[in-house]
Amino acid sequence: MTRPITAGLDGTEESLAALEWAAREAVRRGRELRVVQAWRFQTDVALDVLADPEQQAQWVRAAIAEAAEGVAARHQGLVVTTDVLEGDTVEALVEAAAGAEMLVLGSRGHGPVVGFLLGSVGQQVIAETTRPVVLVRAGDEPAAEAAGREIVVGQQGEDPEDSAAALGFAFETAAARGATVRAVRAWTLPPVFAYSPASLALLDEAGGLEPREKQALEAALKPWRQRFPDVPVVEHVEMGSAGQVLLSVAGRAQLMVVGRRARRTAVGARIGSVAHGVVHHAGCPVAVVPPA
Repeated sequence: MTRPITAGLDGTEESLAALEWAAREAVRRGRELRVVQAWRFQTDVALDVLADPEQQAQWVRAAIAEAAEGVAARHQGLVVTTDVLEGDTVEALVEAAAGAEMLVLGSRGHGPVVGFLLGSVGQQVIAETTRPVVLVRAGDEPAAEAAGREIVVGQQGEDPEDSAAALGFAFETAAARGATVRAVRAWTLPPVFAYSPASLALLDEAGGLEPREKQALEAALKPWRQRFPDVPVVEHVEMGSAGQVLLSVAGRAQLMVVGRRARRTAVGARIGSVAHGVVHHAGCPVAVVPPA
């Protein structure tokens, strides 16, 4: 069964931008677009018209229907379905993502009935879902997807499988858009070299660490080059922290793709520091991809 591209809606500018991004991606990939809104009755809203559960439900259904009709009218041939999911926001969005090719959300904002923030709720959705989540900011425009801008993807780990899911998402997206993949691998010196000039001299004589890092990147890219031979690839190996190096090339990107490393804390699930930093600071949409 072909998975739809699913967009979460809450009526904010961010979620409407996410809806448009999801629609364009659905057209490119030949997928159905599913629009969902997580909803639960709110008893503390300021407007009397929203004080009744059925009135709230009608308002939510009308809002999502209007948004879906509008996006369908702007994208000829796009099949759009809608669902209002009653219950906990995180649980509803994680469930919606489970059957999707990807879940697309606004990166900030919340409405008077329900919303999602890239705070605890947004992080929990990203951390708990088994599908890629794309975060889109308000003001995102189709022009940002123009030729010349790249799909930038972070690659890390010693085994080619460590970043396979993120690389696969990046290549599939690039193939659908006719874009270049910029594969970024960041590296840092082990602590022993940072505190030992003699060890650093020996490292220089041995040719340094960068050649080894380039080999690791080439090995990770090899199966994806073979699968997508028409996708141009730029290999980018640079010394520095992964987050800093990725953000240094964010200006080239129409989409940033990072792998997800989730962890549990006393206050819930949290995404890794690299994904967290890129999501917060990149000006373009960011895809956070869980391990395969």
